[in-house]
Amino acid sequence: MNLVEIKAKSNFRVYVRYDDGASGIVDLAGFVGKGVFAAWNQPGMFEKVYLAEAGHPEWPGGLDLCPDFLYLQLTGKRAEQVFPALKQMPTHA
Repeated sequence: MNLVEIKAKSNFRVYVRYDDGASGIVDLAGFVGKGVFAAWNQPGMFEKVYLAEAGHPEWPGGLDLCPDFLYLQLTGKRAEQVFPALKQMPTHA
């Protein structure tokens, strides 16, 4: 699954669409003002999101998010469901 579209929506939400047909709104409001996401407090900054050439959402200044994270948030799936190889990884502390 690859991110093929992203659009900023109101209240720090984004519309995302993936090449497997999954699409919808992901709420990112919980990140606003925290760490590097403080940049989103600047007027108009969140709305400048674009799909970078490498296939991830990005904002000016190099702020980006993992498209896999957005996919998991969108679908409600666990990482092991989307990436079956994770089930086979050892879980040693």
